Amino acid sequence: MLKDFKPVLGILLRFIIIYLVLLFAYQLYLNNGKDSGLDPFSRVIANQVASIQNVLGYPTQLYDDVKNEQVWFYVKDRYETRMVEGCNAVSVIILFVSFVFAFYKGAKTFIFVGVGLVLLYIMNLLRIVGLNIVMSGYEQYGKMFHDFIFPAVIYGTVVLLWLVWIKFFALQHENY
Repeated sequence: MLKDFKPVLGILLRFIIIYLVLLFAYQLYLNNGKDSGLDPFSRVIANQVASIQNVLGYPTQLYDDVKNEQVWFYVKDRYETRMVEGCNAVSVIILFVSFVFAFYKGAKTFIFVGVGLVLLYIMNLLRIVGLNIVMSGYEQYGKMFHDFIFPAVIYGTVVLLWLVWIKFFALQHENY
């Protein structure tokens, strides 16, 4: 009976191992720079968000809060939102990568993950820009967008990518 579940157990085990390794590596990365405020990857994202907002006509400056490991977005003369480590979407990216590699299919796995990472990165930038725009003009909708709409966008993108991976790549039989 266990023989019937062997492929599923193999996929599940690969997922768990990859997820734990990536999570552990990310935690080591975060622990390495605890005293310098917001981690460098999140800071890059905050800078890119500020640049996009400036181009879109939402003058933005960033203010470091090293002690609290965050960066504040100062948009149109107001502190609108703050960037913390959780805003960088790395936890979502780790889930995405773990799932795709659990269904490993050779070189195309790396290509798909690369394209998916770029798409998730862009979606996350747009998510943060969108939240800052909502907070600067429609603050009464801020909680709804922060807690429901924008998480649905980023997680929805991950699920859509997973479905594409499974349907068009992972379950396709290779012709030899």
